[in-house]
Amino acid sequence: MSFNNLDQLYRSVIMDHYKNPRNKGVIEDGSLTIDMNNPTCGDRIRLTLDVEGDIIKDAKFDGEGCSISMSSASMMTETIKGHTISEALAMGHEFSQMMLGNDYEITEEMGDIEALSGVAKFPARIKCATLAWKALEKGTKEEE
Repeated sequence: MSFNNLDQLYRSVIMDHYKNPRNKGVIEDGSLTIDMNNPTCGDRIRLTLDVEGDIIKDAKFDGEGCSISMSSASMMTETIKGHTISEALAMGHEFSQMMLGNDYEITEEMGDIEALSGVAKFPARIKCATLAWKALEKGTKEEE
């Protein structure tokens, strides 16, 4: 597949998550609620997690923002469900490495997340893509 075709495929995946977000909403009585915003862009997110023991049983997000931030939140919530907090944080680390243009390892279980790899070329948009992941990191560190 040529670079242009791959780029177009990634764009369509991002737009699909933006127009048809997965896990949009709030978990009532969620065990963890994290609010974050990106003041430079106006993105804001509320991440709610249902955590039992160390396992993320459910994850939802609500908020508003650009297609990058909202599609990234959709992809992230799909990715982390069923994983331990430490596994989810490790996935977040790999995602951050991808955003920084460093070597990274995105596994198949991380779903569509690699579609955001092109964001690394636009430094101003990296904060948009990492907002949901930063919320996860903030919320789980507060729980420790």
